[in-house]
Order: sequence, then structure tokens, then C-alpha cells
Amino acid sequence: QVQLVESGGGLVQPGGSLRLSCAASGSIFSINIMAWYRQAPGKQRELVAAITRSSVPNVADSVKGRFTISRDNAKNTVALQMNSLKPEDTAVYYCNAQISATPISRLVDYWGQGTQVTVSS
Repeated sequence: QVQLVESGGGLVQPGGSLRLSCAASGSIFSINIMAWYRQAPGKQRELVAAITRSSVPNVADSVKGRFTISRDNAKNTVALQMNSLKPEDTAVYYCNAQISATPISRLVDYWGQGTQVTVSS
């Protein structure tokens, strides 16, 4: 059994910063891609940023230059540093990870429960 637990969401004023963290635990042999998605009310879930095991990032154009993704392979964690936040960044943010439980297991997508980020004055 694998769990992804997010933390760090909340209410922030426009221009402010937040840092989201996600920790994976349980039956983990290897983690491939780790990512953050978000879903605003009435909209589809969208990729915000992803990072490979060797820490090569891929960041959505809408947040490029403002958000930074990082990971710690030893701790099975991924973080999203969000700066210069805008009201349009308001959404539920979800952690995602591709995890294999054993050396011969296929990769399985796991999701966190989501954390609310609200940007408002």
C-alpha cells in the first residue's frame, strides 16, 4: 500500500508565496516521475509541474518563472515552491507519483488527497 500525503496549502494574498510538500510512504521500490497537478472549480485537472528521478523539471507555461519543483529521492518527497501567486492560481493541488513496489513491478500512478490553495486579498 502506498500513500501520498500533501501539506502546505492555505490562503495567501496576491504576490505572496506558498510551499507545497508531498511525502510518499508504504511499499516503494522506486519512484519515477513525481508531479503536481491542480484543478480549479469547473475546470479540468491540469499539470503544473513534473520532475524526473534525475531532477529534470518540466513546468507549465502558466507558472514558469514563478513556480519551482524539486524532489528528495532519499526521503521520497516532492515540493512545489510557488512565488508571485495570482488569483488564477487558486485551485486544489494534487501530488502525483509513478511508483513501483518491487524490482519487477510495473509503475502505478498514485495520487494525494489534494490541498487547497486560495489566492485572494
